[in-house]
Amino acid sequence: MKLVGTVVASSVYFGTSWLLLTTVDDICNPSKLPKGSPWTCPGDDVFYNASIIWGLVGPLRMFGSQGVYPKMNYFFLLGILAPFPVWVLSRMFPEKKWIQLINMPIILSGPGGMPPARAVNYICWLAVGIFFNFVVYRKFKGWWVRHNYILSAGLDAGVAFMAILCYFTLQIRDINGMRWWGLDLDDHCPLASCPTAPGIQIDGCPVFH
Repeated sequence: MKLVGTVVASSVYFGTSWLLLTTVDDICNPSKLPKGSPWTCPGDDVFYNASIIWGLVGPLRMFGSQGVYPKMNYFFLLGILAPFPVWVLSRMFPEKKWIQLINMPIILSGPGGMPPARAVNYICWLAVGIFFNFVVYRKFKGWWVRHNYILSAGLDAGVAFMAILCYFTLQIRDINGMRWWGLDLDDHCPLASCPTAPGIQIDGCPVFH
């Protein structure tokens, strides 16, 4: 079954990619795409940038003594030490049950999807997660035990199905949805794309020295 699933999935992925590359003009080129277009390929941009960082440039010139981000290595130490304060507080205040629910590895690894995920994605995930895993879990525990994992699979499948449906009914005709705050595929921060390396000058961006 795994072999069949792999063959089907890879065939669908390849066919979908080929269809988009041959039918969508200027795909993955945000500077030439119309405003609000979903074909900006954020995942591919992240993969390409990671290839440049770890392959062409190398970690030494990014996070080592020759780079501009050496202080980010302290986050490895922070990640090792972060669970200990929670453990200490849970021992000091055993009556505070909510302290035991703090999971620092999840909190620190959660933002690992950003990018390509945006703030609006995390807001939606957080709202759904809190509602079903806190409110529903406490008030309707029997329903939660019986249906929560089925609901999770249903939400994943529903997103995939709606993505296909929206593409073949709307986006293929350049109908990309209503104009509202959540449609923009950015963090609504005009400085997010500005360089942070010293001495680089770009219109509209601050220069670091």
